[in-house]
Amino acid sequence: MRNEPLIHVQDLVQQIGAQQILRGLTLDVQPGETLVLLGKSGGGKSVLLRHLIGLMRPVSGSIVFEGQEITTLTERELEPVRRKMGMLFQDGALFDSMNVFDNVAFPLRERGERDPGVIRDKVAQSLARVNMEGHDKKMPVNLSGGMRKRVALARAIISPPDVILYDEPTAGLDPIVSDSINRLIRRLQRELNITSLVVTHDMISCNHIADRVALLNTGKIHFQGTLAELRETPDPIVRDFVDGRSGETVY
Repeated sequence: MRNEPLIHVQDLVQQIGAQQILRGLTLDVQPGETLVLLGKSGGGKSVLLRHLIGLMRPVSGSIVFEGQEITTLTERELEPVRRKMGMLFQDGALFDSMNVFDNVAFPLRERGERDPGVIRDKVAQSLARVNMEGHDKKMPVNLSGGMRKRVALARAIISPPDVILYDEPTAGLDPIVSDSINRLIRRLQRELNITSLVVTHDMISCNHIADRVALLNTGKIHFQGTLAELRETPDPIVRDFVDGRSGETVY
């Protein structure tokens, strides 16, 4: 018997000005899986993530998280939902004025934790999970791109969420660092039993981490399936994306 989806998105529509970004997007994310969402740059993948954490409201459609409709919630009602979601933004979104320790501790303090011992222990544990022990006094400006992503991920898991949303986690990183981030995504899924939704256009990352794959095209989910099904489908839109073809004739 199949589990109920952790996240169920139904007929989601979003328009910015005259541009229709999402055109009736429907997608399920199952508990405990890593679902990779592929698609062209600017195609609406990050827009979907912003809807999932309530930073954007749809023109129409439904998002159900753990059985609760969240598109109609107020900011106050969204707070407990957001606590169950960790978000890794594309650039890490660290506070430049705070060192690594304070960046990672920020969610705890925002939620009212005042015990220095509890904060210290949880920050240390979270940094250890992402292999960033000993860097707690550094400022973000002194971190490499890969280190910034690891610190941002430590912040996202400081109070282990039910789901982590990754926005282009390997963007701008060299292949070796990208591989380390991919391995980290997989390890956290196993160790914390976390559901992961990974937005990317990186097929190497997709092949390393995906349990299932969805392809966003023209504002809708064009394909859903396993990696094996992705590789085997003759669908020309999927093939062009997977094989890196523009679809244009070269003269």
